[in-house]
Amino acid sequence: MKRNDILWKSILEDIFDDFLKFFFPNADGLFELGRGFEYLDKELEQLFPPENDNYAPKYVDKLVKVYRRSGREAWLLVHIEVQGYRDERFADRMFTYYYRIWDKYRQPITAFAILTDECKYFLPDQFEQACLGTSLCFRFNSFKILDQSDDELAISDNPFAQVIQTVKLAINGKRFSVDELYRLKIDLAKKLLSSKIPKEKIVKLMHFLKFYVRLGSEELDKQSRQEIDRSINPDPIAMTIEEAILHIVKEEAEEKGLEQGIAKERLERNTTVVGNLLRETKFTQKEIARLVGVPAAFVREIKRNL
Repeated sequence: MKRNDILWKSILEDIFDDFLKFFFPNADGLFELGRGFEYLDKELEQLFPPENDNYAPKYVDKLVKVYRRSGREAWLLVHIEVQGYRDERFADRMFTYYYRIWDKYRQPITAFAILTDECKYFLPDQFEQACLGTSLCFRFNSFKILDQSDDELAISDNPFAQVIQTVKLAINGKRFSVDELYRLKIDLAKKLLSSKIPKEKIVKLMHFLKFYVRLGSEELDKQSRQEIDRSINPDPIAMTIEEAILHIVKEEAEEKGLEQGIAKERLERNTTVVGNLLRETKFTQKEIARLVGVPAAFVREIKRNL
């Protein structure tokens, strides 16, 4: 889940303008997209500290500040159920997020729930409460991945439609044989390459596809990633920093619970990656700590030693 959590958060930031255009056909008229976006993850973490319960449903939460054409700010809460459980308290959770954000910041909010579960009839879109003449109805935008039309997604030129196709393939993966899933994954990559999406976004979407759709076989997973890499860059090149980060996240998830020898190797690897990010990118120390999954103090120590 750590892998999917980071993949969702990264792709939303990479193509957030396309996210808006997917849900708001008149996005260009509503928002000043050229002003960019501000991701308020720190504000959200202050209100909702991360849970340590490994058995609780997992979510990805993004709070994003956008600017309206009117000049006013608008805050978008994007809430994604990553684990895919049917959670009867989901609407309650959406309302809790809404009123805590409103109570602290007093900003207009529109809320999105993106559901990645497999339950056909689970589609919460409101929270209601009533008591002795006092009532409340909170409605929010609810979007079920499995309900989306394959045909409509296939003809869409919006990059976020590719994200939905990827997630839908991962959800339906168990219905296919390993070989069938492998071929569907590669076909999706080829379709993406032939699209008119800007090249820099194609690369981001390819990374999302590579790591989100798992084949259940380490050998085939590696083979599919290599085939997709070759389709992007026919001539082999060194692993990019972004690929290295995702690769480390994948390895850390798979290595969880192993003994001290692996922990030492992980420490050395994290030290190398943090050093490369400090030297070769403009990421802040906090951003590097979040991307690599290490404490901020670890990044500061590496910085002092450079």
